[in-house]
Amino acid sequence: MRFIYHYPETNGTDRDMLDAGALAEVAAAAERAGFYGFCLSEHPAPSARWLASGGHQSLDPFVALGHVAAVTQRLRLHTNLSVAPYRNPFLLAKAAATVDKLSGGRIVLGLGTGYMKTEFFALGVDMDERNTLFDEILDVLPMHWSGEPFSYKGLHFDARNVIARPRPVQDPIPIWIGGNSKLSRRRIAQRAQGWMPLVGPPELSAAVRTTSIGSLGELAVMINEIRDAAAAAGRPDTIDVQYSYKDRSIATPTVEPDRHREAIAEIEKAGVTAVVVSSPSVSSAATLEFLEAFGATYLS
Repeated sequence: MRFIYHYPETNGTDRDMLDAGALAEVAAAAERAGFYGFCLSEHPAPSARWLASGGHQSLDPFVALGHVAAVTQRLRLHTNLSVAPYRNPFLLAKAAATVDKLSGGRIVLGLGTGYMKTEFFALGVDMDERNTLFDEILDVLPMHWSGEPFSYKGLHFDARNVIARPRPVQDPIPIWIGGNSKLSRRRIAQRAQGWMPLVGPPELSAAVRTTSIGSLGELAVMINEIRDAAAAAGRPDTIDVQYSYKDRSIATPTVEPDRHREAIAEIEKAGVTAVVVSSPSVSSAATLEFLEAFGATYLS
């Protein structure tokens, strides 16, 4: 099992980012602790109402992961997740290729279609077009990363015989797709290297406008379906699956470690290949303490 550390997000309307500590220091500590990856989410324009009801701020994931790349050597750099329709596909492809090039081939591009109407309005993107825009992006990314001439006409752009460099180090950059819907799962089986499902109560899935997955059993069935569909499409690679482990007591890694190990073993049996954990964004000292303790308890 691989573990990914999610840099703690800042909730509410009164606090700013980096309460959990300087990004470079935290990323370096995560690498020392033995984490496989480091991830950041994306909310460029969250509404005050959403923040007041428990929503969170975020750093720009590509800028921040470029910063992380400069102070680490092996951490995989995950966007978890970038809302693809918010960006022109050429700008998205360029940002991902740049981070991959500068990091020596370490980015994992987690993408989703998005769910927050206020952000779509703020960014001037028609939410009703998000699935069409997402599929256009999946078309453009590999062509952009090839470094070869190509043309592509989308809903709102017309690229004519363009060539984009740098080529990323990875071929391809792994794309992990978030979302539980049949459409998302079909995209993953056909076109992605990983899945970022949302497992939790129905009200959580309703809030982010996706199909509910309420148990590990349900998740395991869907994982098998995706991998079977990928194999039927002639894909030899194994689809990675991420799971966010949100048991509150994991914030103190030395509390009930055997119970957590058993829970993580069950998650792995379901077909999951990467577990995401985080810690309260209380202070830099608390974050560094968590990383050291987690590494000593679960990663050594």
